[in-house]
Amino acid sequence: MRETRVAQMSIFENYSKHEFGVQLRILSSLLDQHPEILALVSGDLVDEQLSRTGRTGLSAESIFRCLLLKQQLGISHEQLAFHLSDSVTYRSFARLPISATPSRSGLQSTIRSIKPETLERVHEMLSGMWLEKGHLSMERLRIDSTVVASNIAPPSDSQLLNDSVRVLSRLLSKSKDVTGVNLRFVDQRKSSKSLSFQIFNAKNARKEVLYPELIKLAHVVLKQVDRGLQRIIEEVRDCEHTRKWVQEIEHYRDLMLKVIDQTQRRVIGKESVHASEKIVSIFEPHTDIIIKGFRDIQYGHKINLSSEKSGFITHLSIEKGNPSDKELFMPVLDFHLSKLGQLPCAVVADGGYASQANVAKGRALGVNRVVFHKPVGISLQAMGVKTKTFTELRNFRAGIEGNISELKRAFGAGKAIWKGIEGFKAYVWSCVLSYNLARLARLKPG
Repeated sequence: MRETRVAQMSIFENYSKHEFGVQLRILSSLLDQHPEILALVSGDLVDEQLSRTGRTGLSAESIFRCLLLKQQLGISHEQLAFHLSDSVTYRSFARLPISATPSRSGLQSTIRSIKPETLERVHEMLSGMWLEKGHLSMERLRIDSTVVASNIAPPSDSQLLNDSVRVLSRLLSKSKDVTGVNLRFVDQRKSSKSLSFQIFNAKNARKEVLYPELIKLAHVVLKQVDRGLQRIIEEVRDCEHTRKWVQEIEHYRDLMLKVIDQTQRRVIGKESVHASEKIVSIFEPHTDIIIKGFRDIQYGHKINLSSEKSGFITHLSIEKGNPSDKELFMPVLDFHLSKLGQLPCAVVADGGYASQANVAKGRALGVNRVVFHKPVGISLQAMGVKTKTFTELRNFRAGIEGNISELKRAFGAGKAIWKGIEGFKAYVWSCVLSYNLARLARLKPG
């Protein structure tokens, strides 16, 4: 059974005297001061029902440290496996036994076993402890939102249709290996790829001719899928492999129906389809279409976050859809009051959050000064601040832009590369945790 933590540290634990090596050593000592983290993480990694005999694998402590190391280095699991086998400093930080050389697949499966809810609870716990110790300050708080992109290509209806045809045809072709039944069907992948390529390079008039052909081909594949599903359900004994194949093919079939519907409405019917009704990827169907102001369209999820004067991220939420910033202001204050037990003395947010209602609610909750970087329709008198105070808080708010930039640039939060909505959330939370811990390690003396 997997252990929670390394029972005894190696006498050979050694860190490089390089700046990053010193930072990792400080970070390691910080983690040792919070064993409560391992109690949360081990719940996802340690199965108490397993026998205590046999190989134990990496401890929950080592896996969590490998996660932090991966995000701080901004590398893949393959590169992480190499660095852990090559670097004494990285092995020391990860608390790896002398004989342990984790593989890429082993690292990937164990790291991805940590749930996003667990990482969120770790963040809340650390924030609360750091606030008590004085590492966090509630004197002033700044709020802003940004977008974390999904790991998808720029979407187009023709490519979505082609992806659907390709995936469903591949599943049909593998039915004999999975279910034992050889499904006979006409493979449309080559024709679909050709039509998709022609549409991509065609002018608008030509596209109106080609799209109906691609949609017709997609309907042919749907009929083949329905016949194949019916035969499998009737002839094959129910088992885990069969159920998984059926669930997968039904999942992509349903997505294909939605893609066909939006293509017919947009391209054939010239209808304007609302962003919430669109699918931009059959592999990451959770992806939202986000338009912020007059800037480019982004594909991913909107995140709302706050930071204090030292740059620590005190709150983060991953939103569904594209809610107005005005709606995201009070949840930040409610979080600080309910989870951290303390409200900031002053709050400053971007102009998108500005509303008289938010000013009134914030001050009623107990915040002394509620200010918006751009007083859209709200005078300084209505905010209850003087020009000098407004200028100071507006300049303070600008610092969150640097926090967001570092979170994306140095810790990989620009694009979430883990699959599925759970993977997306876990990736974002791992970035935030790594960011906060690295910041504290840099601020503390060596």
